[in-house]
Amino acid sequence: MPSERAAAFFDLDKTLLEGSSAFHFARAAFESGMLSRRQLARDLIANLRFRLRGSTDDQTEAVKRRVLEAIAGQRQRDLMRLGPRVLAAILPRLYPQMLAEAWSHQDAGRRVYIVTAASQELADTLANVLGFDGAIGMRAEVENGVYTGRTAGPFTYREGKAQAIRELAAREGIDLAASYAYSDSESDLPMLRVVGNPVAVNPDRELERIARSEGWRIMRFDKLLLRLRLAAAALLAAGVGTVAALFATRRRGRRRRLPVAVRA
Repeated sequence: MPSERAAAFFDLDKTLLEGSSAFHFARAAFESGMLSRRQLARDLIANLRFRLRGSTDDQTEAVKRRVLEAIAGQRQRDLMRLGPRVLAAILPRLYPQMLAEAWSHQDAGRRVYIVTAASQELADTLANVLGFDGAIGMRAEVENGVYTGRTAGPFTYREGKAQAIRELAAREGIDLAASYAYSDSESDLPMLRVVGNPVAVNPDRELERIARSEGWRIMRFDKLLLRLRLAAAALLAAGVGTVAALFATRRRGRRRRLPVAVRA
């Protein structure tokens, strides 16, 4: 039953967005001279690995560390000016199915929030553009208008997301038992379990296993992994065919070289 006190919380990467928002930030930072080509290449590889395998604690911690190191000493206003470039890359990669899902919650009287380990600035900007009700992201410390390279509060990852949601619910009077949460990753189990209606979106293997065992709704429409598996199967089939043809050719050659007496 719809409730004006309920909300829907959406993870960003691989849930609302195809791929990783950190890579699109890195590309915009590279184009602005804030990152080296080597750093950009490293983030490209990390993005592809994330698309195929999902996130791990070590990978997420490494991304956080790289982002904080990259912005340390940068003026906050300069990073805010990257916003249009980052949005230009992100907006076409948002899943239409998830936007429809989010807006249907709003139409039913529920507030909608982005909950992400990406920066608070990016989360706020994206939520504003999409017409959502708010966002929770990683807050980076700023002193005299310059980023220090340190976080300003809990890191919004694993239990940090659940903690932030509980604090928001307490401030806004949100009924979490009547609320929804959407994510792709096992790392977001604390966020999913803090609400009464968890939904797995393009789930990694562990989250899919848990979602099926607990009867959670599963949404899946990310086709990259399926396409790569089909391509691998096609390459394997082509390889087997090539080997078989080579073997047959060699066998015919050997038969032609055998003496007549042996052929008999």
